[in-house]
Amino acid sequence: MDKACSKTSKEVLSELGSSAAHGLTAGEAAARLKEYGPNLLIEAAKKTTLQKFIDQFKEFLIVLLMVSAAISAVFGEFGDAIAIMAIVILNAAIGVIQENKAENALEALKKMTNPKTRVVRDGRPELVDSSSLVPGDIVLIDAGDIISADMRLIESALLRIDEAALTGESVPVEKSSEMICDEDVSLGDRRNMAYMGTSVNYGRGKAVVVSTGMGTEVGHIAGMLQQEGEERTPLQVTLDKLGKMLGAICIALCVIVFIAGLLRGEEPLVMFMTAVSLAVAAIPEGLPAIVTIVLAIGVQRMARSNAIIRRLPAVETLGSASVICSDKTGTLTTNKMVVKHVEYHGRLLDVTGIGDLPEGEFLEDGVAFRGKADEAFTEVFKCAMLCNDASYELFGDGSASVTGDPTEACMLIAGAKAGFWKKDMDASWPRLSEIPFDSERKRMSTLHAVDSRVRMYTKGAPDELLRLSTKLFTDEGAVEMDDALRQGMDDAYVRMAESGMRVLSMSYKDLPSLPDEIGPHLESDMVFLGHIAMQDPARKESMPAVAACHKAGIIPVMITGDHKTTALSIAKQVGIADGKTRSLSGKELDKLSDTELSGIVEDVRVYARVSPEHKMRIVDAWRAKGHIVAMTGDGVNDAPALKKADIGVAMGITGTDVAKGAADMILTDDNFATIVKAVEEGRTIYSNIRKSVQYLIRCNIGEIVLVFVSILAGIARPLHPIQILWVNLITDSMPAIALGVDPPEKGTMDMRPRKQKDPVLGASHMARLAAHGIMLGFVSLATFVLGSRYAFGGAAPGVEAARTMCLLTLTFGQLFTSLSVSCSEGFIFKVGILRNQFLLKAILISGVLQLTVVYIPYVNSFLRLVPLSALQVAISAGLALLMIPVAEILKIKGRARKDRR
Repeated sequence: MDKACSKTSKEVLSELGSSAAHGLTAGEAAARLKEYGPNLLIEAAKKTTLQKFIDQFKEFLIVLLMVSAAISAVFGEFGDAIAIMAIVILNAAIGVIQENKAENALEALKKMTNPKTRVVRDGRPELVDSSSLVPGDIVLIDAGDIISADMRLIESALLRIDEAALTGESVPVEKSSEMICDEDVSLGDRRNMAYMGTSVNYGRGKAVVVSTGMGTEVGHIAGMLQQEGEERTPLQVTLDKLGKMLGAICIALCVIVFIAGLLRGEEPLVMFMTAVSLAVAAIPEGLPAIVTIVLAIGVQRMARSNAIIRRLPAVETLGSASVICSDKTGTLTTNKMVVKHVEYHGRLLDVTGIGDLPEGEFLEDGVAFRGKADEAFTEVFKCAMLCNDASYELFGDGSASVTGDPTEACMLIAGAKAGFWKKDMDASWPRLSEIPFDSERKRMSTLHAVDSRVRMYTKGAPDELLRLSTKLFTDEGAVEMDDALRQGMDDAYVRMAESGMRVLSMSYKDLPSLPDEIGPHLESDMVFLGHIAMQDPARKESMPAVAACHKAGIIPVMITGDHKTTALSIAKQVGIADGKTRSLSGKELDKLSDTELSGIVEDVRVYARVSPEHKMRIVDAWRAKGHIVAMTGDGVNDAPALKKADIGVAMGITGTDVAKGAADMILTDDNFATIVKAVEEGRTIYSNIRKSVQYLIRCNIGEIVLVFVSILAGIARPLHPIQILWVNLITDSMPAIALGVDPPEKGTMDMRPRKQKDPVLGASHMARLAAHGIMLGFVSLATFVLGSRYAFGGAAPGVEAARTMCLLTLTFGQLFTSLSVSCSEGFIFKVGILRNQFLLKAILISGVLQLTVVYIPYVNSFLRLVPLSALQVAISAGLALLMIPVAEILKIKGRARKDRR
């Protein structure tokens, strides 16, 4: 049913054909169950493991490798084909394993609903499966219940519902059955509605079901989660472009070589196999697997820093994030109400400390205040703690137990900081009776035995208590409340409310005895005591984390379901907003078209009272501007935007299962500062992947030059395809993986985020790589020519010995190159070669492995190698050493060009 909140309960019941007293008949409920279907969330069809496996083969580079393997197999090079396909299948297996670890967000949504619900059918209360609820069912609501469908309240008795997971509201919402006149009221302000998945904090009520299953607000969120497909990360897009570029170069070179050979009179089959050799040289076969392994290593490293990654390619995306859209409640704040100020006549006290333990103190102008000696202060807390239904207990092991409404509970904790304990107060001044809270009066009162009289303590909305009070408690006792005193207390309330505080006021009234008739008529001619202001405070780590985001060129944006005043207050505290910051409410957002929102999105830093749809529009607007967006959150309402964003970040402790299921990353410590660590880790991972890519491309350029020039020069092939494959898959891979665990370089978090369209290898990088690769190719070719002509202590000069020497020079040259690549900006002799111990070990293992296969029988035959003399090995390694000074000289020239720009 649409707009149920803006209709009277009688109108809603009439439209649904139901009765508040008798509910539906069993027959009508069964008929409606057939019509509307079960009250369940429909799940999109899941991919099978086979489908996930097939999806891994859609990357262009993978397709190129499979084509290369097929061609090798057709021409009898089965060793090449098997090796290439093994690496492709390994890469796919890793991807499937990671996907299978992902939790299903819709399963978590299902768990949020209560399995049983109390309804009225045929005029009798009965317990039914929540899946059998239908529109028109009358539901009985009690404290502790989880709401199982969307409902319009028709009765409400002190009912409060915790909607934090759905709307972001930090305190339980006081509910009413009264009609709301405004049809456009936001989700968080629909006080006469109860929504699926929310929990009853206090009180009781009766409601009529208006929507079930996918028609509920949670159902809408589930639908949005299903609609959002997996989008490719910037790294995936960039590597795909790189693969296509390499493929185009590979095809062009193969065609040139094939045609040139035919023009020289070579046999077509010979030239085709030569072209295959060139193709194998041009394609970095190990790149997909190496990137996957580097990302997996990054996942393990991030897990140790309290960030769990659910999807491998998302690891580096956070490192490129230029915008972090953060929820407020539970993300930037503690999600626990804390008393911040106490104001009474002539005094404003600040209260320090957060959390459930009574750790903190009261300060007046920065100086510790001893409250128990002040009668007015004591009376404020007597009222706050006696007129209170929450409970608080401190145990011997230092832990604490808090139950009840968060607003009331935080006042008990504040009282404990001053040395007051509710248990002691209840014993000294026992409660005789009470006037319960209701949303119309906006207050509650309790009557207590105080000496020989009865005192009524009242706690409630400041404007109401000021209106009902005729006196003010001061240092001289109770004095008449004149206009100046009343205005002073009102100004204090407004000042705290405008700073985003939730303010409650305290009053009392002495009675000669316990009245026979107890009710709201007693709440007049009271003595006003003062105000207590509370807030869901910012986490202590949030401010430095936000500052680090600013330094790193990342724009933090707050998106919350809470009120704008509260949102702006927290945003200013943590550094997201200042006095000039623009903010928007959900209502204001509804009035903007997507084009209008896109025009102002970069100026708005705070969004309040927003719905899940709003969050998705905001994320879309930022992405349309070319930004890479990270979205943090912990509630059900955050899930669609978490899935929509380039990377969704959920809170692990306070976060709902739904948010975790939709996110790419989960923070196990719920610490906003962990996001900054994850950003640095993401930037480091991307930098390391780029180093690995640079290293592999240099090597492949060297191989291309070696094969291409030898063909054009008309000399024998310097390497067989299986030898090139050995280098690409085995000896190159270990240093490439080791580069993936390089420690962060200085200034990682001082740079602006890279742009989404920035390639892994820019023009300047490609020029340097090409120059280095060309040198490596010519040095390797020179080794081949020398080995063909001179024995160098071997049995005799020959092509196989020359190929073996050429392979050693190529391999060692690439291994030495990795040292230079590790220090991407600094110089190897300045930074030092010991900064990455894994790289040194990888170089040593690869080098020893390369030498070993030269001398092991059968293995060297399979790779078409022959044993070499010590001098041949020394010459091969010596020529390879030339690549270190070449790399450093190119680095100097690159820096000089950068400085000129």
